[in-house]
Amino acid sequence: MRAARLISLVLLLQGRGAMTAAELAEELEVSERTVYRDVLALGAAGVPVYADRGRAGGYRLVGGYRTRLTGLSRAEAEALFLSGLPGPVDEMGLAEPVAAARLKVLAALPPPLRDAARRTGQRFHLDVPGWFGTADPPPLLSDLAEAVWQDRVIELRYRRDREVTRTVQPYGLVLKGGVWYLVGRVGDDHRTYRVDRVTGVEVTTAGFDRDESFDLAGFWSAGVSDFVRAMFPDRISVRLSPAGLRSLRYVVEPPAAQEALAAAGEPDEQGWVVTRLPVESLDIAYPMLLRFGPEVEVLDPPALRTRLAEAAARLSTLYRSPPQRPER
Repeated sequence: MRAARLISLVLLLQGRGAMTAAELAEELEVSERTVYRDVLALGAAGVPVYADRGRAGGYRLVGGYRTRLTGLSRAEAEALFLSGLPGPVDEMGLAEPVAAARLKVLAALPPPLRDAARRTGQRFHLDVPGWFGTADPPPLLSDLAEAVWQDRVIELRYRRDREVTRTVQPYGLVLKGGVWYLVGRVGDDHRTYRVDRVTGVEVTTAGFDRDESFDLAGFWSAGVSDFVRAMFPDRISVRLSPAGLRSLRYVVEPPAAQEALAAAGEPDEQGWVVTRLPVESLDIAYPMLLRFGPEVEVLDPPALRTRLAEAAARLSTLYRSPPQRPER
């Protein structure tokens, strides 16, 4: 990680004018001896760092030296902050500005640091989607990302139990467990929407004044629990076999699986347990429960139990007789 530290040292001096070895060591979280070695390495690489002695002394860059970024544009500079996440960057439609920005940064680095991108790529890779989720981005993600970058009001169509339309000020996008979420302002409230449930986006020509005090990361952290509860407003009572319990984390969303496991009672003689399973709605729960096959029994509500009983009866009819093979 020395290459990243050397870049940070140059940028610190570039931004603050002069810093002592002790100040640099504190900022970079290294020893002063390491700072001395890094300064020597930068000098050998052609970066004009010199030391002023005395009470007001410290390290400086000669003659207002600045790193060259070869015409880095605003869009490229903004996208560069996401360059450590190539998958999400591509999904938001920012692959080209990020690639251009990386080339310009590499061109500006002194020769000893130009292998930083290659060394990092050899050692680290981030695979964002979950194991059992789709790797395809939501189709409207790039449109939402554009609206977020441009601070443009959008007309959002969103499907849950039914489709609704909202006028939204898009404040930011969050990637959680391979799933994208939009955080937007509707009236006086900030709300969260799953991007894969957005069915339509119209980016208007109207801009909005962003509340600069809004902290996206802080909002997300504070609202995760509330959002999870809002995502799963209903609870159903089920019995799960030992195999059903093992399948739980593969079939349902992780927060729902965690709550169901925590609420599970003691196993009976056959190892079956009764628990309360959070679901988004009964319509969404129905196909999800079919994935358990005979390893789950719905106890309540009666309407959902009846639907699954009817599905089981149809399956029994299908498999009671020999398979109907097409004639050739």
